[in-house]
Amino acid sequence: MESFGKNFLKHSSPQNMKPTPHQRGETQPPLEMPYQGDLMYLPSVQTMTMPRIDLEAAMTYRMSQRKYDFKPISREALAYALYYTQGVKRTIEHKATFRTVPSAGARHAFETYLYINKVDGIDSGLYRYIASKHALVLLNVNVDAKTMKEACLGQRMVEDASVTFFWVADVQRMTYRYGERGYRYLFLDAGHIGQNLYLIAEQLQLGTCAIGAFDDDALNNALGIDIDRMFVAYAAPLGVVLQNNK
Repeated sequence: MESFGKNFLKHSSPQNMKPTPHQRGETQPPLEMPYQGDLMYLPSVQTMTMPRIDLEAAMTYRMSQRKYDFKPISREALAYALYYTQGVKRTIEHKATFRTVPSAGARHAFETYLYINKVDGIDSGLYRYIASKHALVLLNVNVDAKTMKEACLGQRMVEDASVTFFWVADVQRMTYRYGERGYRYLFLDAGHIGQNLYLIAEQLQLGTCAIGAFDDDALNNALGIDIDRMFVAYAAPLGVVLQNNK
């Protein structure tokens, strides 16, 4: 009996693909999920003065950090990390966005959800990054750190970090062009995003740690996402590393 994984690879291979919505001439999904509520605009990265770091050094010294001091990071640091993980550089109207990370076919099918714990000038709660506006929208002020930690299988770093990123796949944005094979590309794209956050954390002298272990149902419920079209693919805290971290 073939494993689920092998079956997935088999059925998402090019020779088993059916015509995609794109090939059938259907209208493509929006480039970004709609939002409700007031926007909280973030500082522009073009106006910031951030520490400089050699790329080779960033790749050499970056590492997963799992212990965080319960201290805030700046609003500028958060804005910088958001822009360089999902920021929009250019848009071809209604067709594609070009961002600070690569994506299959420029589909950029991820929405960034954030549990903000301690960031200067921003109340704690659940937010979504509206990449096209470089802004945040508040989703739920009543979500607490314990809930998010438990949804991530009790990993304390989610409770102690300044902010935790949750990258949520909007499946239709990818499968519109690539069909079932698009699921493969979603996970590849998530890796690109996560690596950028590692390099940014090293530059800003902060810590991060990629998270793939979480309770899917609990996390989907905590984020309030539409599970018929979306799922959490990846997560990562960002914060001040605890000194004498061992």
